[in-house]
Amino acid sequence: MTAPSALAKNHERVLIVDFGSQVTQLIARRLREMGVYCEIHPYNRADGGFIKGFDPKAIILSGSPASVHWENSPRADKQVFEQGVPILGICYGEQTICAQLGGKVEPSDHREFGRADIEIVADSPLFAGFGPVGTMERVWMSHGDKVDVIPDGFRAIAKTPNAPFAAIENAERRIWAIQFHAEVAHTPRGAMLLRNFVQGIAGLKGDWTMAALRAEQVAKIRAQVGSGKVICGLSGGVDSSVAAVLIHEAIGDQLTCVFVDTGLMRANEADEVVSLFRGHYNIPLVHIDAKAEFLGGLKGVDDPERKRKFIGKTFIDVFEREAKKVGGAGFLAQGTLYPDVIESVSFDGGPSVTIKSHHNVGGLPERMNLKLVEPLRELFKDEVRALGRELGLPPAFVGRHPFPGPGLAIRIPGEVTAERVAILQKADAIYLEEIRKAGLYDTIWQAFAVLLPVRTVGVMGDERTYDNVLALRAVTSTDGMTADYFPFDHEFLGRCATRIINEVRGVNRVVYDVTSKPPGTIEWE
Repeated sequence: MTAPSALAKNHERVLIVDFGSQVTQLIARRLREMGVYCEIHPYNRADGGFIKGFDPKAIILSGSPASVHWENSPRADKQVFEQGVPILGICYGEQTICAQLGGKVEPSDHREFGRADIEIVADSPLFAGFGPVGTMERVWMSHGDKVDVIPDGFRAIAKTPNAPFAAIENAERRIWAIQFHAEVAHTPRGAMLLRNFVQGIAGLKGDWTMAALRAEQVAKIRAQVGSGKVICGLSGGVDSSVAAVLIHEAIGDQLTCVFVDTGLMRANEADEVVSLFRGHYNIPLVHIDAKAEFLGGLKGVDDPERKRKFIGKTFIDVFEREAKKVGGAGFLAQGTLYPDVIESVSFDGGPSVTIKSHHNVGGLPERMNLKLVEPLRELFKDEVRALGRELGLPPAFVGRHPFPGPGLAIRIPGEVTAERVAILQKADAIYLEEIRKAGLYDTIWQAFAVLLPVRTVGVMGDERTYDNVLALRAVTSTDGMTADYFPFDHEFLGRCATRIINEVRGVNRVVYDVTSKPPGTIEWE
C-alpha cells in the first residue's frame, strides 16, 4: 500500500514501517486485537511527506532480514524522528535507530536465534507490570548483529549475556527499542509490552471496532458505487462471502454474485453456498458449473505453480464470460484481505517478495473496464470473521477453517483427476466430521486431508490391496504465519484412519503430518 487508507482518518492510528521481516504482520495483528488501528507501509515508501500525511500517534519500526552493515540497507526516514510521536524499534528497528542516531552496531560473535531470557535492568513504562528490576523474562530473539554502543541520551533497560542493550529507551525523545520480537507468540508477554507502548506510552484508547467498521464501509460503498452495478466473484470462502453480504447491505440488488464451481471444493460446499446466498440472504446469484473445464485443463499437470496459474487464469476466463452476460456492471467486488495486499506486492527495491501465486482475479478489472470494490482490504482474517459475526452470518460458516483459492488441487500433489478429487472429498469430510464430533473444530486453525501420489501395499480381508496413502494435517495458529501441529491423541487418529480406510474406496493407509511452520508450510503445495 502506498497511501494511507480511507479508514485511517477515522481512527487513532499507528504507523508500522516495514523493513521486510516475515513477521511484521504480527505487529499489526497484536495492535488490532487491542482495538488500535494501524497500517503497515514499506520503509522506502514511508517518506517524510507520507508520514506527515498519515499523522500517526505512534510509529513502530519492524525487524528485517537485512544487516545495517549491508550497502544500501534499509533506513527509517528522518521524519520518523522528527514527527514528535513515540517510537518503538523491534530487532532491526532497534539497530537502525542506533545506527542512525549515533550509536554503533557490530556483527556479533554470539548470534541469538530462538528463546532467550532478558533481565530487566531499569524501571521503564515499556515493562510496566512485568516485575521489579532484576526480573527475568522469556523472549524470542532472531539477530546476528548486536548494538555495541547506544546513542547519546539512551540507556539500557534490559540485557542478556550476549546483548547488553536488549532493550533501550530515551524517554525525553520518546524512543524505545528492543532487540527481541515482542510480536511473536514465543515471547509470552510480548502483547503486554506492545500494549504498554501503544496505550501506556502513546496514550491510544483503541477505537477500532467491527461495528464502527461496518457502518463506515457501508457508507463508503454507497458513496463509491452510487447507482451503479457490482459483480462479485463468490468463491464460497469466508472472505468473499463476508464481502458480498456487506456490499449487499449497502446497495441491495445492485449486487450480483457469480459463483464458479470449479469441482475442486470440499464435499457439498457448492450446494451450501447456493443455499445460503439464494435462500437465506436472497442475493442475486449466478451459479456456473465449470467442473469439466477445470478438471480437463488440469489433466497431466503436476507442478503446483502451474496448477495455481491454470486455475487462476481459468477462473478469470469463466468469470469474465459469465459477468459479461450479467451486463451493465461498472464495479468488481473482491474479498481481498490486508495480508494479500502486503504479501502480493513486490516493492521496487523494497523488502517484500511473493512466496506463492495468489488466487485472485488479477487483470480482470482492466480487461473489463471495472473499478474495484474491496471492503475487506484493511482487515486480517480474524477481523473478517468478527465482521461476519457482526453481519449475522451463521457461526458455522464464519468459523470455517481457511481454504485455499485453488481448492483441493493443491491438496492432491501430482495430477488432479475427478477420481482423486472424489476420494479426497470423501476422506476429508470424514476427518472433519470426526473433529467436530470430538469438539475440537474451533480449537484448530486449519485441518484437512491430503491425497498423496504414493501407493502402498495393504491387506483388506484376505486380499492384497495396492492403494493410495492419505495424509491428515491439523495445525494450531493465531495468524497462519507460524503454526504447530495439533496434538491429537492416538485413539482419535486411529478412529479417523479406520473410518477412512473402511469407507473410502482407494485409500489403504493413513498418516499424520507433525511438521510445524516453519520449517514446513501449512498446505502441502
